[in-house]
Amino acid sequence: MMRFIEKIRDLLKDVPEDMPWDLEERLQAHPDALIVDVREPDEFAFCHIAGSLNIPRGILESAAEWNFDETVPELVRARENGDRDVVVVCRSGHRSLLSAWSLQVLDYPRVVSLKTGLRGWNDFDQPMVDANGKLVDPDEIDEFFTSKLREDQRQPA
Repeated sequence: MMRFIEKIRDLLKDVPEDMPWDLEERLQAHPDALIVDVREPDEFAFCHIAGSLNIPRGILESAAEWNFDETVPELVRARENGDRDVVVVCRSGHRSLLSAWSLQVLDYPRVVSLKTGLRGWNDFDQPMVDANGKLVDPDEIDEFFTSKLREDQRQPA
């Protein structure tokens, strides 16, 4: 049986994805790129790419449109102007892939997902900051990103 993420990856194969080194180059070439972090606020507060916006996956579509309580004007303008890269990131690249697809459906012309997520960004030795803008130690980030499955969450044998 195909797992959920395998089905999603198959369905969303037209969503462009950057590897961490591609994102590093993109940010150098386009420093105005909008980085949208779709993780939950507590995840974002622990560590994120400096300058990124936290727009949790659950409110992304309303954040991307005018006239909603969740509207994020900078995100809406990125679609309207059409000249700004939008890079969607999450922990592992799964939520960001779904989110980038949603933005494509909403006619965002220049949207990509970070394929390995922030785990890969950290593995590529790229910096992240906490809610106060202080650099977070990469080893602490590794620990934070390490899966902590309970026994009842594991697939039965």
